Amino acid sequence: MAVLAAFFFGVMAVDCNRFVVRRYKCKSQILRKDGRIILLSDLHNKSFGAGNRRLFAAIEKLAPDFILIAGDMYTSQTGGETSTAKDFVCALAAKYPVFYGNGNHEQKTKLFPEQFGRMYVDYVKEIKKAGVRHLVNEKVYLPDFNIDIYGLEIGREYYGKFKKTQMETDYLERTLGKPDKGKFSVVIAHNPDYFAAYAKWGADLVVSGHIHGGLMRLPVLGGVISPSIKLFPKFDGGMFREGKSVMILGRGLGTHTLPIRIFNPGELVVLELSR
Repeated sequence: MAVLAAFFFGVMAVDCNRFVVRRYKCKSQILRKDGRIILLSDLHNKSFGAGNRRLFAAIEKLAPDFILIAGDMYTSQTGGETSTAKDFVCALAAKYPVFYGNGNHEQKTKLFPEQFGRMYVDYVKEIKKAGVRHLVNEKVYLPDFNIDIYGLEIGREYYGKFKKTQMETDYLERTLGKPDKGKFSVVIAHNPDYFAAYAKWGADLVVSGHIHGGLMRLPVLGGVISPSIKLFPKFDGGMFREGKSVMILGRGLGTHTLPIRIFNPGELVVLELSR
């Protein structure tokens, strides 16, 4: 038993301090030209080397056209810091177009300033100053690619534990408006559990995080547990399809609360878009 425990602790120690590159492909005739996207999520202030130099070097080697961030780059911890995430995101923005959608941790620090002070306000101010397009229920158009990028922030009620809150049928249209069917609609949506609603709304591509790959991954069964305390979640990481919509769910890079990653290293996602 002691040997088995030592083995799992060894795997966890390694997986919490490494990341892998995973690649996906997505095709659409709506696109104006091919492109390469990097997807980042759930860094939670993790550093892969001083200043995240290992992560930054891997991104440089991949030479993306732009970067999508699907939230939770820092952790909503009272008295916590955001400088690790801020410095990394700002460094990326100095070299690449960066589009950032909030996760539940950014959202929490925004909604409860009495607990977190100016954590959110100061963080957003700095990343915007660096050139990051921070999208909170708004969109930006990339004419070279014919892409609309939406940053979706859903209500905190949709992050409840144990029981999933049903999303109202018109919620996304009220929040984001109607998608333009003549453009390729990319939705940065931190929570993947509502993929069916995103697809019904009209998203061509959804990029998500939040699940951390299920903390521990098992052969065949996949991720073990989600942040909503659901065992073997349907959406744990990878590519999923719903009608004409595709979702790329990143397994994240860091940890919080339970610093666990077993057979589940951090993940740097590369998405190749083509006509």
